[in-house]
Amino acid sequence: MSEECTHDCSSCGASCPSKGASENMYEAPNPLSNVKNVIGVVSGKGGVGKSLVTCMLAVNLSRQGYRVGILDADITGPSVPKIFGLHADVEGDEHGLIPPKTKTGIEIMSVNLLLDDERKPVVWRGPVIAGTVKQFWTDVIWRDLDFLLVDCPPGTGDVPLTVFQSIPLSGIVIVSSPQELVSMIVAKAVNMAKMMNIPVLGVVENMSYVKCPDCGCEIKVFGDSHIDQITADMGLELLARVPMDPKLAALCDRGMLELMENDYLSAVPEKILRRLLLGK
Repeated sequence: MSEECTHDCSSCGASCPSKGASENMYEAPNPLSNVKNVIGVVSGKGGVGKSLVTCMLAVNLSRQGYRVGILDADITGPSVPKIFGLHADVEGDEHGLIPPKTKTGIEIMSVNLLLDDERKPVVWRGPVIAGTVKQFWTDVIWRDLDFLLVDCPPGTGDVPLTVFQSIPLSGIVIVSSPQELVSMIVAKAVNMAKMMNIPVLGVVENMSYVKCPDCGCEIKVFGDSHIDQITADMGLELLARVPMDPKLAALCDRGMLELMENDYLSAVPEKILRRLLLGK
């Protein structure tokens, strides 16, 4: 592979052994796994609430009767177990690892479930982190899932690239925020997905506003959002807007997100299913 490789075989004229073999780059899942749809949840930058959106989407999918799992690919900053209050040990045998389940049956695999102290930092170099992400796909037995959500770390570096190249994603959901630089950040994630020929299922805007507890008006903490124009210009669907909700934050701190009563993402599963069907 050329040192100047962009990983976009469709526009490359080089004679490369990996050209035209993108599907062969996928790692084989555990033989006992059965996953219908794998959806990556990504963001162009950190701090936009990507893990929260991943977990909320998992809860909404589960409430609508789907069997759901979360592969926490954010190895150095795992937060999924904490959000669900999950502290179970990971069990396994010669066939593979069994992901622990939350109170409502959502399967989760995260590096924090493998540490003897969840406060310990994961100080690993890129290749080791990438290898761990692959093992969460190849060595974990994901049984009969309708959806496996992959919570990717922010940006377009090693781990998102590993996920895109190693796991057969059905599509990605991009999480953004209302700041002015969002158009550039979303564009980075969209262009990376295009390079890897992965469909973008839509965009979720987090931290869109704060609702005044007295009058109910929406306060735009980060100023007016431009996400409608941005998604329209890029040909994307705006799946939902999620406000800054102190109740959500409190539930996450207590590890009780499954008790959430909001409907911020309740319409997203149907929109995702529609996009998946259109892509087939």
